[in-house]
Amino acid sequence: MADPVLRLAGVVKEYGNGVKTRVLHGIDLTIRPGEFTALIGPSGSGKSTLLNIIGLLDRPTEGKVEIEGVDTSALDDNGLTNLRGRRIGFVFQFHHLLPAFTALENVFLPMFSAAGRADEKMRKRAMSLLQRVGLEPWANKRTSTLSGGQQQRVAIARSLCMRPPLVLADEPTGNLDTRSADQIFELLRYINENERTAFLVVTHDPRLAARCDRIVELVDGLLVSDRSNAAM
Repeated sequence: MADPVLRLAGVVKEYGNGVKTRVLHGIDLTIRPGEFTALIGPSGSGKSTLLNIIGLLDRPTEGKVEIEGVDTSALDDNGLTNLRGRRIGFVFQFHHLLPAFTALENVFLPMFSAAGRADEKMRKRAMSLLQRVGLEPWANKRTSTLSGGQQQRVAIARSLCMRPPLVLADEPTGNLDTRSADQIFELLRYINENERTAFLVVTHDPRLAARCDRIVELVDGLLVSDRSNAAM
């Protein structure tokens, strides 16, 4: 069995100094290469907090977070930033694109940030990703001129530019109509199946969750269900 791309062991998150509020209660979770997992749960259940910890944007109060076997508790802030930039991709409901930049420039921006300069290899990688998501003809268009579905495709291409083994998608279809949402979901599955990229998708849409391979449910900071969806 392949080594995990993500392993959480006893992850606890508390906020506050005097009176502490516990948001996550000892979360254990393992995700392996190529898994396509839905994270579901009601509002206020701790999904965003958990995603921030998995994405190395926040540290747990207790417990361990490993990315491809690397114990992140041993890393300082610079180490976390470097690991996050190279090993984790992000797709959000709101795309966080730079509107004055072209689609191509938005996609290779993470590579530029990592290297400190742009080169032809980066541009070729970015163009190949735009081609994969069906946006090659729009490569030199400013993202502010693209539709919501097209902007989300640019964001997906950007999330893949560093070839991360894990992509975190937070309500990636929540701001789209049903047809566009289905197209985006099919694109994520295509990438998952062809690149063996693991996905953890936060969604409130039961239709989309039902099309994932695995469903993890969080309620009141507790992992109450972790089930395979293969037989559905």
